[in-house]
Amino acid sequence: MTFSLRLRAAIVSIALLAAFLGAWHLATRSSGTTAAMSPEYARLMGLTATQGKSAMPGPLDVGAKLWEHLKRPFYDNGPNDKGLGIQLAYSIGRVGLGYLIAVVVAIPLGFMIGMSPLISRALDPFIQVLKPISPLAWMPLALYTIKDSSISAIFVIFICSVWPMLLNTAFGVAGVRKEWINVARTLEVGTIRRAFSVILPAAAPTILTGMRISIGIAWLVIVAAEMLVGGTGIGYFVWNEWNNLSITNVIIAILLIGFVGMLLDQVLARFTRMVTFPE
Repeated sequence: MTFSLRLRAAIVSIALLAAFLGAWHLATRSSGTTAAMSPEYARLMGLTATQGKSAMPGPLDVGAKLWEHLKRPFYDNGPNDKGLGIQLAYSIGRVGLGYLIAVVVAIPLGFMIGMSPLISRALDPFIQVLKPISPLAWMPLALYTIKDSSISAIFVIFICSVWPMLLNTAFGVAGVRKEWINVARTLEVGTIRRAFSVILPAAAPTILTGMRISIGIAWLVIVAAEMLVGGTGIGYFVWNEWNNLSITNVIIAILLIGFVGMLLDQVLARFTRMVTFPE
């Protein structure tokens, strides 16, 4: 039954994709009226004005351009002309570093909050004040103090990643069944050993869920952060191609952002399933 459901879901997904691509193709093939203009102005305006073609590229145009990028993903022709592989590598590297720093900070602190009602009550006002602040609101302060755009982007990734992990870790640790903890205490298991042998396995699914939420938010934020700081990265690529009026490259970048985000989410989802067990 599970295989049948997957097969039917795949067929529906393919049908929806085909319908979307077909509608996109037909919509961009439409033409409008053209106006009389001088040859010089016509060359400046391009096919949209001279032949009435749609300014939005069709799926075939996007596919052809994407194939060009895939053939040379790591070319480097200067500061504003780098391959998509290089741009994605910069973005993934920033996300990975900021995310790992958030893991190192959030999970131990979440354990302390979950295991100690005193620390939970003491830190709760600070968490409630800092958590709603938009990560991009920290960017001007980071640029002013750090004076490095790349490190500032990593700091913003850290800020946006730390809260879901921290709160989910604290919630998972505090929600461990008291019977298991009491049995460990009866057996005179120490606090450190109890945290690793009892609490961590029980809270692992909740912790991994927080990490999965954080990686999605981090990948969202890095695009906006790179638009602000410039230089390199897929976010900067989107903004630079928009300034060049290359809508085809903008669409390609959007598709790649979604594809990489899906891969990151699936990796964390796989880890979550590995540590989830029936009670």
